[in-house]
Amino acid sequence: MNVKSIITIASIVISSQCVMGKIVTYPAGKDVVTIDDFSVSVRQAGGNWLPVAVYPVKVDEVRDTKHHVETASMAYFDFDGKPVEVRVVSKKSVDSTRVRPLSYDITPDVKGDTLLFSLSQPRNLSVEVNGDIFHNLHLFANPIDKNRPSAKVLKNLKKHKNLVYFGPGVHRLPGDTLRIPSGMTVFVDGGARVYGCFIAEGVRDVEFFGRGEIHPEGRGEGIAIRRSKNIEADGVIVTQIPVGGSDSVKINNVKSISYYGWGDGMNVFASDNVSYNNVFCRNSDDCSTVYATRKGFVGGCRNILMENSTLWADVAHPIMIGLHGSATEIGVDAPSDTICNVTYRNIDILDQKEKQLDYQGCFGISCGDNNIVRDIVFDNIRVEDFRQGQLVNIRIFFNKKYCAAPGRSVENVLFKDVTYNGNNSELSIIAGYNEERKVANITFDNLVINGKHISDDMPGKPKWYKTGDMARIFIGEHVDNVIFK
Repeated sequence: MNVKSIITIASIVISSQCVMGKIVTYPAGKDVVTIDDFSVSVRQAGGNWLPVAVYPVKVDEVRDTKHHVETASMAYFDFDGKPVEVRVVSKKSVDSTRVRPLSYDITPDVKGDTLLFSLSQPRNLSVEVNGDIFHNLHLFANPIDKNRPSAKVLKNLKKHKNLVYFGPGVHRLPGDTLRIPSGMTVFVDGGARVYGCFIAEGVRDVEFFGRGEIHPEGRGEGIAIRRSKNIEADGVIVTQIPVGGSDSVKINNVKSISYYGWGDGMNVFASDNVSYNNVFCRNSDDCSTVYATRKGFVGGCRNILMENSTLWADVAHPIMIGLHGSATEIGVDAPSDTICNVTYRNIDILDQKEKQLDYQGCFGISCGDNNIVRDIVFDNIRVEDFRQGQLVNIRIFFNKKYCAAPGRSVENVLFKDVTYNGNNSELSIIAGYNEERKVANITFDNLVINGKHISDDMPGKPKWYKTGDMARIFIGEHVDNVIFK
């Protein structure tokens, strides 16, 4: 079935937004399942309450090394940044509450089973009752959607051949996929749920916009970007959105939530100039990865940026760099891929839960496959108390399960203004492989752990201690020039 046929199917139902002032809510479309663990409403100060639809979303809880799929809640609305009041009513009795990220400093006013709080700017939140993070409310308070087609366009969709519009309601893509040609815009409106995967492969100038959900009925990607250029995604909710063999990709305000094994959120494979802004990832594997050659995509990565975002790893790493590359042999003269100029800035890390020591690390650089990893920046990142794992894991290693060779080098990694508050971090690790495959030039600038600044000249550090000892970071062999300042 071609794209024109899909347009006819998708546009049967046009959006039924509810707009008051500068608040936009999206009632659930026909046959879209909702959930009643929470009820949500929003208003401008002193105005009328607008109901916000609440949807089920599957998440992954690991208990005793086994995976258990749990059903949490999700809701979303738009507003223009002028203060709004949010009311959340819990179906369960309320003994305690928490709104995260904690750095937003949102403390609800609780009366019985009702939580009240205000927002003055768009936020992606987790509202938690009685410490339950697996039946919580994911609340996405979006900016006003500037990409939404006008009412005039929506009334005359057949005239707009470059627009594929999915209105409120349930849509199932034939064959579970739809390949998007160059120059197209796909808009999934609020209150819509599209079952299947949109594929942008070998194309350019494609846009994915809206507020609705996109995901297969089982496991799999909501949007796949492959060997393409000038691709943009904004506002939609997906399971996964990998980018492979591509250039100039912008992903803004996209939410990725997965629950199945190997449910990585936002992978980058062998791509350049990929940026993420204001994304939210809660995933059943790594949230954000930067890899070289992998899955048929060939080459290194450069100029990757993620900023103003929230990462929550129910399994594995919030951030993982460097594991996969093009190696087919171990020799030091063998070809290698380079991953460079990667920046994570202004990030909140909410959780990590990983028992396997090889796959721990909120900041994970696992350099394998003859890769060269260099010029990496972690800037202004707040790590909350995760359930199990390490804060930092930087290694050149030979993971024979996934790699054909050890990595070649890791160098020039900056941690700037990183804070961790918690008690569950296991021993962090920085280690090279041998004298030919080393880690070098790692700088911690204003690392703060539970309120204590970790520096080479910090008060109370015995002269014979490594500074890493004060941060519970093991600095192993074949590592040069680790600085704490």
